[in-house]
Amino acid sequence: MVSQTRLNDAFGELIYAVAIADGMIQEEEVDTLQKFLLDHPSGKEIQWSFNYERKKGNALMDTYNKALETLKENGPHPDYAYLVEVLEAVANASDGFQRKEGQLISNFQKSLRAHFIKYLDENGLLT
Repeated sequence: MVSQTRLNDAFGELIYAVAIADGMIQEEEVDTLQKFLLDHPSGKEIQWSFNYERKKGNALMDTYNKALETLKENGPHPDYAYLVEVLEAVANASDGFQRKEGQLISNFQKSLRAHFIKYLDENGLLT
């Protein structure tokens, strides 16, 4: 299990990746993110991570892959469902759900699910 700080960073990184997937981050996406994170216990930390990636202009796939590996290393977590909800809301915030954003979210869900199923299978935990 990774630290809560690394987990928060990964959330911010994935949100950044979805927001930048269509080529640029729109203010509607930032506003939506801020509204979602307002009441989340780690909202400020996740927002910080998103802002850091945005300021640095890090490459989409590098950021995505780094975040995905952190979540795989962490293992299952109840906040992953919340993360997908935020990703979808950010993707819908400006000009509707773009194909690239949708593909990134879908790939994220499939990759994480496949990783966990493989782990369970390799450890004899699937029946």
